[in-house]
Amino acid sequence: MRPKKMAAKFMISASTIRNYEAKGLIPPAERSSNGYRIYTDLHAAYLSCILAMAPAFGMEVTALVLRCIHQDKLKDAMWIIREKEVVLFEEKERLDKLIQDIRMYATENKSPYAEKTFTINEASELTQAPKSAIRYWEQAGYVTADRDPDNRYRRYSGSHLLKIRLIQMLQSSVYSEDTVYFRQSIAATEHTDSLGIMNIAENVRTYLDKIIESQICGISYLHQLFQYTKAPTSTIIQPPPNELDD
Repeated sequence: MRPKKMAAKFMISASTIRNYEAKGLIPPAERSSNGYRIYTDLHAAYLSCILAMAPAFGMEVTALVLRCIHQDKLKDAMWIIREKEVVLFEEKERLDKLIQDIRMYATENKSPYAEKTFTINEASELTQAPKSAIRYWEQAGYVTADRDPDNRYRRYSGSHLLKIRLIQMLQSSVYSEDTVYFRQSIAATEHTDSLGIMNIAENVRTYLDKIIESQICGISYLHQLFQYTKAPTSTIIQPPPNELDD
């Protein structure tokens, strides 16, 4: 199949396919007698896998997995994916605990932290967020610390810490329009607006449910690719279009 026809099949550009080939995400194209690229069903199987996996795992992980397949390291590829599934589950557990803490703060005025303010060192220790990250988030407008009236040092309340924990939840997420929207919402919401913070956290929780479903879809296409590389007569199922930008 010529590049333009393959690109039309998957609703991506021919240059995107050539880029995948150059980066080793799909096997090198065969060549016709006049030197034109010819893509086969094997290439279609790889493209299906890329389009299904990238929204859930990101292109970096997807590329790493596909290179493992090129090297016939199928077990390594599977363990990379399993690690990412575990990470997502751990994120969900942390987010559930955060939502519980925010809800208590919003509805019962019970903070998970002592009724005091904290230095940036203490805030970092309590939230497990690096000090450099907290400073960066302040510069980016996500969280604004209070200032000690005597020495102008940063001071953080319990509500600040809840917001920092929510920002931190998005750090390892695959870049998407959703995560951009969540960051914008966090920046626009005051740390004292506990109901607003809780609403964002609950929306992030719904988003994680969407991601786990997307991961399962990606894994199903990865399994199809495994089977196809073993038995090239397998049927290739094209993933839904527009899952990945050109």
